[in-house]
Amino acid sequence: MEINGSALVTGASRGIGRAVALELARRGFDTVATMRDPDAGSGMAKMADGRLEVRRLDVTDPATFDLPDDLRVLVNNAGIDTEYLPVEHANIGDWRRMFETNVFGTVALTSAAIPALRENRPSVVCNVTSSSILAPVPFFSAYRASKAAVSAFGDSLRVEVARFGIRVVEIMPGPVDTDMFRLSKGDPDAARFPEYRELADVAAELRRAHGDQRVVEPAAAAAAVVDAIVERSGPMRYGCDPVAYELIDLWRQSDDETVFALMGQSLLDLAGRGDGGAGA
Repeated sequence: MEINGSALVTGASRGIGRAVALELARRGFDTVATMRDPDAGSGMAKMADGRLEVRRLDVTDPATFDLPDDLRVLVNNAGIDTEYLPVEHANIGDWRRMFETNVFGTVALTSAAIPALRENRPSVVCNVTSSSILAPVPFFSAYRASKAAVSAFGDSLRVEVARFGIRVVEIMPGPVDTDMFRLSKGDPDAARFPEYRELADVAAELRRAHGDQRVVEPAAAAAAVVDAIVERSGPMRYGCDPVAYELIDLWRQSDDETVFALMGQSLLDLAGRGDGGAGA
C-alpha cells in the first residue's frame, strides 16, 4: 500500500491502539489518534514528530465522529471488557454495554467512514478482535461473543466493499502487555462461585503456563499490525504475537480462504468487480 493520506485509530489512549497510532505516524501516515478523553493522549503528537493529532471520539456517540477527508486507513480498536463470569452468572447489563462499544460502535463508525475510504482508495478497514474467539475459553463468553460479532461483521464487509478498493483486515491479538491484559491476570472472577472454582483455577494455570510466558510489548504488536495494513494483498486475518499466530495456524487447517474463494469471490464475480479491486 502506498503510504499517503490519513489514518484514524480508535481507542488510542493506551495499549495496542496507542502503539498502532504511533507506528502509523512513524511509517508516514497523517494519523488521528482518537479517544474519549483527549487528555489521555497528551504528549503523543510530540512523540510522532508532528504527524499525529489527538481528537476526542466516542464510538457510541456519532456526534463525535470527525473523519479526515483524505482518510485511507480506519483502525477499529476501541473496546471494553467486563468480569469474566460463568454464563450462569452473567450480568446482562455488562453484556449490553460491551456490545454497545465493541460491536455497535465499530459498525457505526465504519459505516460513516466508507464514503471517504471509497473516495481515497485503495484503503483499509482494520478491525481489532481477539485470538480468543478461535478457542473455547471458559468465562470469556461475553468478550469473545462481542469480538466474534465484529469478526463476522468483517467477513460480510469484506465482500461488500472489495470492489470499491477497500481491503478489510482483522487483527486477532493474543497476550499483549496492555492494561486490559494485566487486569485479566488476577484471580479469576469465576473462582468466587464454588461450582466453577476448579475450572477457573485450571484455566488460570493453563494461561500462566502457555500464554503469560509469551506476552509481547505493544510496540512489537503494533509493528505487525501496520505490516498487515500496508500489505497489498493477503488473508483477512492476522496475529500480532506468538500465541495468536499459533491459534490462527491451527484454525486455518479448515482454511477460511477457501471458503472465501468459493462463496465471497463468487458473489463478487456475479456482482461485477470492476476496476476498483480489493488490493491496497
